[in-house]
Amino acid sequence: MSLTKLDLIGLKCPQPVLRTRKALKSLMPGDRLEVHCSDPLAAIDIPHLIAQTGDRVETMQRQDTTTVFLIEKSGVAAPKGCD
Repeated sequence: MSLTKLDLIGLKCPQPVLRTRKALKSLMPGDRLEVHCSDPLAAIDIPHLIAQTGDRVETMQRQDTTTVFLIEKSGVAAPKGCD
């Protein structure tokens, strides 16, 4: 299991969620992704993304203007939605 850090400070919606999605695709089940965001919408968008992918937000911490997510890559395929 590995930890990957993703610094998305300064990026605005939709970039944080798009880059988080891309980073998650390269991880193996059990790996963790630490995402640092300054966009306030990331606090809504990233948990929504994780609900879609079937992965898990272990922690979400707000520190001043930054939100830090610790996400665990799941080994389970996400359920298919209506596209």
